[in-house]
Amino acid sequence: AAVDIQPACLGLYCGRAVLAVNGSVETYGDCGVCPRGQRTDENKICRECVGSPERYDWLYLGFMAMLPLVLHWFFIEWYSGKKSSSALLQHVTALLECSLAAVVTLLVSDPTGSLQIRSCKVKKLSDWYTMLYNPSPDYVTTVHCTHEAVYPLYTIVFIYYAFCLVLMMLLRPFLVKKIACGLGKSDRFKSIYAALYFFPVLTVLQAVGGGLLYYAFPYIILVLSLVTLAVYMSASEVESFKDLLVRKKRLVVLFSHWLLHAYGIISIPKLDKLEQDLPLLALVPAPALFYILTAKYTEPSRILSEGGNGH
Repeated sequence: AAVDIQPACLGLYCGRAVLAVNGSVETYGDCGVCPRGQRTDENKICRECVGSPERYDWLYLGFMAMLPLVLHWFFIEWYSGKKSSSALLQHVTALLECSLAAVVTLLVSDPTGSLQIRSCKVKKLSDWYTMLYNPSPDYVTTVHCTHEAVYPLYTIVFIYYAFCLVLMMLLRPFLVKKIACGLGKSDRFKSIYAALYFFPVLTVLQAVGGGLLYYAFPYIILVLSLVTLAVYMSASEVESFKDLLVRKKRLVVLFSHWLLHAYGIISIPKLDKLEQDLPLLALVPAPALFYILTAKYTEPSRILSEGGNGH
């Protein structure tokens, strides 16, 4: 196709939209913002995003989808505690809400009605923050070229959170009212109130730090899962394998952290072939095994007693 880029189109993300195509000749508009679903090519022409998300992109979307679910589970467990046997049903309901929201989000995304989405490839960190690269040719007038260069990885998360919030407000209050009889009226809906706080926080987090999270989420998963596992095993006074087998809940927590470890390990290498990453999964049980094997040597009472004997 004939390409005419004169006069020069300034700015890192400014481009010319294709107005008409006549054989091999394309007619372009003025230099400016690209339409939604398009981004500039090397010739500063707006081209439609026709690719599919890579495995790393799907893993990132999976991480962003897990955040509200994990927070739901945390606050349900926090406010239910031992006072109610309804926690399990609330956990299942939260999982159902987030799963349904994810499916609906994929269905309404382009192409509509399909679980697949078309996307533009993420090339660098600045692709997430195009609003910071609007040029000012005469240092007075700013040419606004802000668009979603990483379409749809940025906005699809907001859509998902919106569906999560709507489904929670439609399903959870009726469920809690029916089954949470062991809780007082003031405590019954606290997990829902907590969600009304953390959803805006997650939205701001995605708006401001979406690009940073895209590159850092595997390491965030590994660090948080390691820290939370160590804190939980310490608070539960787990010092041997026998202590883990005493309660089923401890095993559930352990396997949940192992799943997070596996997710983080698989997400770190940006390889298209999953089988190349599978040997790394042998490292998943290592933190828990290390903790159990060394817990008896780090018991505070033992350290204090040995310190006293040394004096």
